[in-house]
Amino acid sequence: MTDIVLKDIDGVLAERIKRVAEKRGWTVPKTLLHLLEQGLYAYEDGGALSFDASEEDALKAAISAMEQVEDDEGYALIGRVGREGGDP
Repeated sequence: MTDIVLKDIDGVLAERIKRVAEKRGWTVPKTLLHLLEQGLYAYEDGGALSFDASEEDALKAAISAMEQVEDDEGYALIGRVGREGGDP
């Protein structure tokens, strides 16, 4: 296997890679390989993210349940776009 060498890498990016490695319990080279593979999959698919059928169904059910929350002074207003004049 070819070695992965990153020259002149930004310090912030290097720290992010190290955090992923530590969190997963991987070595930095193994982490770089996984990140590169996943990044390639995302770009090969045109950058579009997609859900499998069960994930899509779960998301639709969750959104539907949240849409059924009664209007009130707090919770039901979270994430709603305000009307003209600033009122939700």
